[in-house]
Amino acid sequence: MRKFGNKLIVRLLVAIAISYLVAFGVLILVILSISYLDKIYHLTNVSLGGAYFKILLQFTAAILTFIVVFWLLIRKKIGYLKLITESVHHIANGNLGLTIRMESRDELTQLAQHINYMSEELESKFEHERELERTKSELISNVSHDLRTPLTSIIGYLDLLKKEQYNSKAQFQEYLETIYSKSQRLKYLIDELFEYTHLSSPDVILNRSKTDLSALLEQIVGEYFPMFEKEQLTVRKSITEEHV
Repeated sequence: MRKFGNKLIVRLLVAIAISYLVAFGVLILVILSISYLDKIYHLTNVSLGGAYFKILLQFTAAILTFIVVFWLLIRKKIGYLKLITESVHHIANGNLGLTIRMESRDELTQLAQHINYMSEELESKFEHERELERTKSELISNVSHDLRTPLTSIIGYLDLLKKEQYNSKAQFQEYLETIYSKSQRLKYLIDELFEYTHLSSPDVILNRSKTDLSALLEQIVGEYFPMFEKEQLTVRKSITEEHV
């Protein structure tokens, strides 16, 4: 950013110098014009008030010329500064990602570049925050669904035990083992729920692992077995013992 230097200051000084020279030239021209008119109309004896009026007229013409010339030289910069001000106002009102066009290579352009960078960074951060909120909502929804599944199985098996709907002690023990397994699964999911805040970090790395589809199918059948029993449905399994 140092390459911009002090170009804006230099341009302002040049504009002031040009305006001064033009105003000085106009002042000389006005003085000569007044002197010429005095000679034409033979106005040699001028009152003190008239002399003051001439001086006031000369300096007024010079000052007005300086102001007009200076304004003409810097009006583009003032317009660009106004554009920057309006753009910052729009960004502050939520129009993130708005960028300002580059017109020259001075300090105002450097300011515009900084504002563009800030605007883009704010847009990126807000998008990231919205993505995190969306991910968190999906996570809570998914975990809530996952919590409901083992809980439904536990309630179903407990209902079978309560109604003594088992044929043998072995089946009774199988139901207990299933309830215990689902309870452990429920505990694991609850622990996972408390870890959802880790997803807010951009440095999260997913640890992928292979899943045995055969075992997954067995798990699904086991989880939904109480609901099948409740609806008087019979499950016929044909799942390979090979690792898929």
